[in-house]
Amino acid sequence: MKIQWSRWCIAWIVTAMLLGGVGGALGQTKPALAAKAAPAEKSAAADKAASPAKGASTEKAAPAAATAPAASVPAIPRVIVPPGPYRRLAPGVMRTIDPQMQPLETVSRHNVVELLAVDPSYDFAKDVEFRRDIWALEFKFKPMRMIYVDVPQPSGQMQRKLIWYLVYSVTNSGKVMHPTKDPDGSYKLVQVDEPIVFAPVFLLEAVGLDKSYPDRVIPIAMPPIRLREDPNRQFYNTVEMQGRTLKPGETVWGVATWEDIDPRTNRFSVYVKGLTNAYQWIDEPGRFKKGEPLGTGRHLLTKTLKLNFRRTGDEYELKESQLHYGIPGGVDYQWVYR
Repeated sequence: MKIQWSRWCIAWIVTAMLLGGVGGALGQTKPALAAKAAPAEKSAAADKAASPAKGASTEKAAPAAATAPAASVPAIPRVIVPPGPYRRLAPGVMRTIDPQMQPLETVSRHNVVELLAVDPSYDFAKDVEFRRDIWALEFKFKPMRMIYVDVPQPSGQMQRKLIWYLVYSVTNSGKVMHPTKDPDGSYKLVQVDEPIVFAPVFLLEAVGLDKSYPDRVIPIAMPPIRLREDPNRQFYNTVEMQGRTLKPGETVWGVATWEDIDPRTNRFSVYVKGLTNAYQWIDEPGRFKKGEPLGTGRHLLTKTLKLNFRRTGDEYELKESQLHYGIPGGVDYQWVYR
């Protein structure tokens, strides 16, 4: 009986010691665990507050991040990158066209057919002298190039097209020929500096195919062309160029674009109007009759630049490397009245 009691006392003491050790361990680890759990709970609460609720957009969470204390998230200074310099072109890349200003372009003689139709005896209406100022812009251009662009269609879909384009620049040299009358009645030409209004017109004609293509403005093609040619330079399409006034010494850059060119085109010419105000007019003999509208039978011809090109290759595979400026045995460019 005493032995059993002793065993029971020993068991009770051992159990008490074990329970005390575990309790002490629990008493010691509980605060530590609580201390470790507190940051985790705090972090989870912060993540829950920072993350948007289900169905909410991420745009609503942005202001919360923006309103965080400046001390916790250092402000990042905004860096403004200035535009870089214009791309330098290799010598000979830009072709310069001689404006070929002629003194005879400042004067012309014509019969005033409207007055002579009233009375053929009006001598003052015969061989009348007309004088005017003549200006011409300096024109430079790069070789004709090609680029593929996805162009939106009326159906709403995009269609990949091959765009032909011509990069050019015009400069107002300020050399305007101004006729000045001397006391003796003769005239002399004086060069003056004047602003010039530029209104270009581009027309591509396929030789031998009886097809012509006016320059077509393709806004979606301008960004890739600018990125390819010079991202730092401003290029204008034909519509943006219309009515642009150039001060003496000012230069602007433009791009003429075409689409849906017949793939059989192997010789073509680009006509450029608006580079000069030189013109001619022709009255058909006997065409104007009394009582008809003024100008009936009169044809006005403007001085136009003609650039000649050729393309080597077939109609099945068009490449930019096939385009060449000039025609063997012919002229590269010429000024024509049309």
